[in-house]
Amino acid sequence: MTEPQTSMPLLRLEGLGKTYSGPVLADVSLDLHAGEVLALAGENGAGKSTLSRIVGGLTSASAGSMLIEGRPYRPASRRAAERQGVRMVLQELSLIPPLSIAENLFLDTLPSRYGLLDRGGLHRRAQPLMARVGLADMDPETPVGDLGIGQQQMVEIARGLTGDCRLLILDEPSAMLTDRETALLFDQIEQLRALGVAIVYISHRLDEVKRLADRIAILRDGRLAGVQSAAAMQVEDIVRSMVGRDVGAAFDPGGRTIGDALLDVRGMSRGRAVHDVSFTLHRGEILGFAGLVGSGRPELMRLLFGADRPARGDMVLEGRPYRPRSPREAVAAGVAMITEDRKGLGLLLPLAISANVTLASLRTVANGGFIDHRAEADAARRLIGDLRIRCRDGDQPVAELSGGNQQKVVLARWLLRDCPVLLLDEPTRGIDIGARYEIYALLAELSRQGKSMIVISSDLRELMLLCDRICVMSAGRLAGAFKRGAWDQDSILAAAFSGHLQSSSQEQA
Repeated sequence: MTEPQTSMPLLRLEGLGKTYSGPVLADVSLDLHAGEVLALAGENGAGKSTLSRIVGGLTSASAGSMLIEGRPYRPASRRAAERQGVRMVLQELSLIPPLSIAENLFLDTLPSRYGLLDRGGLHRRAQPLMARVGLADMDPETPVGDLGIGQQQMVEIARGLTGDCRLLILDEPSAMLTDRETALLFDQIEQLRALGVAIVYISHRLDEVKRLADRIAILRDGRLAGVQSAAAMQVEDIVRSMVGRDVGAAFDPGGRTIGDALLDVRGMSRGRAVHDVSFTLHRGEILGFAGLVGSGRPELMRLLFGADRPARGDMVLEGRPYRPRSPREAVAAGVAMITEDRKGLGLLLPLAISANVTLASLRTVANGGFIDHRAEADAARRLIGDLRIRCRDGDQPVAELSGGNQQKVVLARWLLRDCPVLLLDEPTRGIDIGARYEIYALLAELSRQGKSMIVISSDLRELMLLCDRICVMSAGRLAGAFKRGAWDQDSILAAAFSGHLQSSSQEQA
């Protein structure tokens, strides 16, 4: 890491503020130097994304000013910011799914010959960028919609590296990446730093922040709570500055009673993704599923939720055969799923909290075939209070909530439906550490009330904190199961790698 320079900063923010219905950013003054990685840390709603969107030209400041190399900087649009070398990779993907990788990379500057798209020239320009982010083996003509969510994120990052780039803003860039893709991203950051590019790095993964950043700027309630050298701060110090209190100490995963078998799964198989998986989920249990990317965990959850049909296998739910042919049938049987992509698949972002909460229980808030808005508002109000959802009221659009509160809205939907089984895929992805512990406490309380949960997480520490048992999948098979008190990280990781190592050995043979 390089130490911040004492010369004129590349970017200077002076008293920056932003007001919507109320202030969301106030009096932020900050310098950023060429070749420096500055991390922005803070809870959801602290103002990180608002600040970065102002710098990136996506919105304007209500107060204050910005300077680039001492000259006034007031970008009226993202394109205007890019013309001055400021590029931004958003957490929300802005790709066009039907278009190819190459077309998405150079959407604003597509090469042409004789008035037609020069596909050869486009591919030649795309391939070096694709190689930089680990997509060298892919056909540039591949539609972006055919890519996995992590690969789409790498295309978004590659697009941020096109053209002149003096300042790169990365908003939660690793949230959807595999370990290999994250390592490639970090390599790119180091190369850009060496070239003198300034980088603003926003992430809830504080170990990444410590590893990458020269300095850490902490926002709390829209104000700058402090800026310190990353080397001088421990993760606990960062958390304390972010939330203004110690978190985690009050979380108690205990006090739960594990009951009889609720869901019994035997010999579940589908293609190459899931092979002969058997397990039992008990009433009031939180059962974790660990594994590497490609281990088959999401595919297994889709089978349990009826989104895919198994080739073989049987399930019994509450003593009765359970064979969902669709998510609708799964929900009718009492099985709910909270997807990894809560914004794309879990929520109707423009609609109100009340509409999202009651979406799976419309019959309970309908009268004569029409929505009873008073009943809808009453149901939402009760769950907003029970789950401590931070919002103005039930009429507020879900898009305006922080990530943690959006996740609570999804949970509220299934609590209103009263599903006894909850499937949770990466339940705290993109959620700050304070809200994360609130989600943990909420899940633990639900299990005390008799709800049963299956949790997929790429964060092994999360599973070890939250779960009663952890099943480990590897190369589509169940490689092991560990009880609380009888597990350790090395044993779980060894099980996670076991099937992949066997597959590699067989291929070599």
